[in-house]
Amino acid sequence: AFQENEIKLLTAEIECLKNFGCLGASPSLEGLRDENAKLKYRLNFLQKSLQEERSKTAKSMININSCLQEIFGAAIQAAYPDLENPPLVVTPSQQPKFGDYQCNSAMGITQILLKTKEQKVSPREIAEKIVKNIPANECIEKVEIAGPGFINVHLRKDFVSKQLSSLLMNGVQPPAVGKRKKVVVDFSSPNIAKEMHVGHLRSTIIGESMCRLFEFAGYDVLRLNHLGDWGTQFGMLIAHLQDKFPDYLTVSPPIGDLQAFYKESKRRFDTEEEFKKRAYQCVVLLQSKNPDFIKAWELICDVSRKEFQKIYNCLDITLIERGESFYHEMMKDIVKEFEDKGFVQVDDGRKIVFVPGFPVPLTIMKSDGGYTYDTSDLAALKHRLHEEKADILIYVVDSGQSVHLQTVFAAGQMMGWYDPKVTRVAHAAFGVVLGEDKKKFKTRSGDTVRLIDLLEEGLKRAMDKLKDKERDKVVLTAEELKAAQTSVAFGCIKYADLSHNRLNDYVFSFDKMLDDRGNTAAYLLYAFTRIRAIARLANIDEQMLRKAAREEVLILDHEKEWKLGKCILRFPEILQKILEDLLLHTLCDYLYELATTFTEFYDNCYCVEKDRQSGQIMKVNMWRLLLCEATATVMAKGFDILGIKPVQRM
Repeated sequence: AFQENEIKLLTAEIECLKNFGCLGASPSLEGLRDENAKLKYRLNFLQKSLQEERSKTAKSMININSCLQEIFGAAIQAAYPDLENPPLVVTPSQQPKFGDYQCNSAMGITQILLKTKEQKVSPREIAEKIVKNIPANECIEKVEIAGPGFINVHLRKDFVSKQLSSLLMNGVQPPAVGKRKKVVVDFSSPNIAKEMHVGHLRSTIIGESMCRLFEFAGYDVLRLNHLGDWGTQFGMLIAHLQDKFPDYLTVSPPIGDLQAFYKESKRRFDTEEEFKKRAYQCVVLLQSKNPDFIKAWELICDVSRKEFQKIYNCLDITLIERGESFYHEMMKDIVKEFEDKGFVQVDDGRKIVFVPGFPVPLTIMKSDGGYTYDTSDLAALKHRLHEEKADILIYVVDSGQSVHLQTVFAAGQMMGWYDPKVTRVAHAAFGVVLGEDKKKFKTRSGDTVRLIDLLEEGLKRAMDKLKDKERDKVVLTAEELKAAQTSVAFGCIKYADLSHNRLNDYVFSFDKMLDDRGNTAAYLLYAFTRIRAIARLANIDEQMLRKAAREEVLILDHEKEWKLGKCILRFPEILQKILEDLLLHTLCDYLYELATTFTEFYDNCYCVEKDRQSGQIMKVNMWRLLLCEATATVMAKGFDILGIKPVQRM
């Protein structure tokens, strides 16, 4: 609207330039030409920009819930113009008899009128007034007032049909989210010289999926791996490296098991006083950037990186490494900035900062002059806000770090680094992974479960499951079997995590996650391959489906067709909700609902009609095949956001 208005004004200005009198004083002809050229350039730019915006918006999937909120928002504003921020509650109906959506704002408005204006008005009366003020629109067929004041909304079938056709022609497009923002996501973040274990699984999977969602929605996403690659532990590791591989500067040390190497150095640090002293000296030399010690540090980091990358390759994770060492040079300035603003107190040689509302202070410098995790986290926060210019900053870190992170965020606000009303800084916390005994997930010997072992076990179990179903004997080639194994194994591990509310702990069970019944990746992947096979078995190829999408009207007369069509179109509102609350299990619940709704449709509505005796295809109901295609297209995009790779044959 703003662009359209500016175009009108610019067009009028250009017209004025043609008539000298409109400009007041007579300008030189050359100046007039320059001004005219500038205005025409600006007009051209705006028209092109508006055209691109309209084209993008035309292709965007419509968020029906948002549309209805706009419609009812306008109706409430017209009915009660004096009310400030009236409640706007629009939700999908749980039962078909109550329509397709419900507006439940009347009850809230009743309370507001009673409290602010001392007016006692029944919710039903308010609902009637809202309904009378509903503006003309293309999506509502009719509304009904039920019970005390619920407004039941019935959608127009031609509107739903048109949106489904648009989806089939344009593909799954992201919902319109306005200005393109910069999003920084901090996730995974293992420690150098320690193996990734099951505790890193959740941060890695959840963070990857969040990045995929924001990228699909059109945001500029920076995926950061905040590695623990700096600190006092490197002193003991370097000292142990010097003893075990004295020629490490010229011959690359064959460190096969970095975890064992770490344990050996830790044992020596705890039991050998001389080794402990040397370890502290190594830290000092490392922090002073001594080349030999930097080389030792890099060697240890490289061994870890290779191990981490094996896991990232398995799970299809993309990250930019930016560990604690990246922020080391900034930490001195961070301490000075806090000192200059008078926030630093000295406690037994330590420099600490108390943040209002938090009982435990941040330690920004130790008594020996060294920095802490608090210092590096503050430096990282400032860098991401000021250098990366993040509009949204998300930390995918376990719930145990909640108080620490909230203190760091509050310190950033106290320093004036960001305004929470303008910049969103969020801790996407998550619970722990439990074993089937409901205790923290451990091996039988009580050790932490190595992530690489878990993934290998997943592959083995997935293959066993496929062989139990005899997929290896007749159905799949060796290559297809391998693809199905990888898809099921890693898809099931990811989905088992993402399908639980991340705020809760969850029980890790291979038996449950590989079950092809219920809300599991195994069930959804199998359902997807079946849907994709329907058109193929009817000898309908992609080109024929594309042609049909342009020409066919999707008939939604059967109740199961109607239910499926509406379910497909709820995808944008599901994504919008997750962009706001960062709870990915909502997408998993939706995909399961979509798959089960499709099964109801398929069981009741013939897509392909065959002769019962010969099995010969007698009739293809193309509009129903298009519903199959729309379902599969949305499921495929949902899988992509979750980081799951479906296969064509299972």
